[in-house]
Amino acid sequence: MLDTHGRKYVDPLIEGISKQFNRFGFQPNHVTILAFLVGVSSGIGILFRLKALPIVLLWISGLLDAVDGALARKQKTTSPLGTLMDITFDRIVEITIIIALAYRYPDLRFQLILLSSSIIISMTVFLTVGALTDNKGKKSFYYQAGLMERTEGFIMFSLMIIFSKHIKAITIIYSLLIIFTVYQRIKEAKKLFNMSSP
Repeated sequence: MLDTHGRKYVDPLIEGISKQFNRFGFQPNHVTILAFLVGVSSGIGILFRLKALPIVLLWISGLLDAVDGALARKQKTTSPLGTLMDITFDRIVEITIIIALAYRYPDLRFQLILLSSSIIISMTVFLTVGALTDNKGKKSFYYQAGLMERTEGFIMFSLMIIFSKHIKAITIIYSLLIIFTVYQRIKEAKKLFNMSSP
């Protein structure tokens, strides 16, 4: 939701950072890799029982993840490989966070399995609809909005790190919100497919 409707408020920051990367000769895939490394470092920080640093690194990773697309559009170098790297690295960062939390909180593993399962289902719907729908936006594939997008995921991960005493409840709520997003996306997909039918 925030990725779709709140993007306009952070676009000036994203554009400003992308201009600096462009100025110093960075390619979009370089920024994608940097976002990935910073995001994975967040999970490592969780393993060391840190709280503030993993959250800061996670959000920097998310910011860079937006910058790489802006840089690609600026340089007119959007590519299928860049899209593949972007989506794959995003999931690896999320998996790293979940694995780190599972290591830190062994009694939370069942809830984290449910969370991982909900993310898998949501991404399956998201990517399938993206592949089957004509793209009319500025992204390299059709982007389905929903209640839980990447920014909301970062918010929930941040809450899980900060409020560790309530991590079980937060994890369950996070999973339920993702499942609701799955419902939203399937409902929208049905309308899109009906519209495209002869």
